[in-house]
Amino acid sequence: MFDSIIKTAGSVTGMEYLICSGVSLVLGFIVALVHMYKNTYSKNIIITLVVLPYVVQTMLMLVNGSIGAGIAVMGAFSLVRFRSAQGNAKEIMSIFYALTIGLAMSLGYIGIAIFVLVLVGIVIIVLTTVDFGVKKNGDRTLKITIPEDLDYEGIFDDLFDKYTTKSELIRCRTTNMGSLYEITYEIALKKDVSEKSFIDELRCRNGNLTIMCGRPITPRDDL
Repeated sequence: MFDSIIKTAGSVTGMEYLICSGVSLVLGFIVALVHMYKNTYSKNIIITLVVLPYVVQTMLMLVNGSIGAGIAVMGAFSLVRFRSAQGNAKEIMSIFYALTIGLAMSLGYIGIAIFVLVLVGIVIIVLTTVDFGVKKNGDRTLKITIPEDLDYEGIFDDLFDKYTTKSELIRCRTTNMGSLYEITYEIALKKDVSEKSFIDELRCRNGNLTIMCGRPITPRDDL
């Protein structure tokens, strides 16, 4: 099952190449479907994932132990890396997913490539379905704009005690040419409280200036 279909090491027949190429394209298509599952994506990344296993397979078959060709390929990858925008974590993971399959296919290990495809695909789909790693505690990012002459230290503490289970001052910065302060808090609302009532009471404290409350601001999931 896990044996290579390439009978002679370092030499690939036309039939072996065609079989590996066809399987690579099919597996690349499935990798793209896994990446699309409950995920935001662009057409370009989907096309890339479909053809990447085949491209990697063909490239490694052509290198075939040649030091000169290997150096040339390494140089080409370096140019692509420095001229390409960094992708998010899931895109990079899917690219390595496709690369692994392409590497297995370049050596003729169809069984291993299919095993990796199924195992990693199941793990991704299951973890995505159960929302593994997603915060579900009602955390919010709260931004409050106040006049420069208003002392913000402790001014909202009683409201936080009333409506939240936790509150933490994250950042304070001036805005509008220094005439206003923008204060950012990380909060967790209590169950069954009215977010509108909370904001209405905050408006009475900040002079009816801008208030924004939404999902937590987290670092962009880049690698």
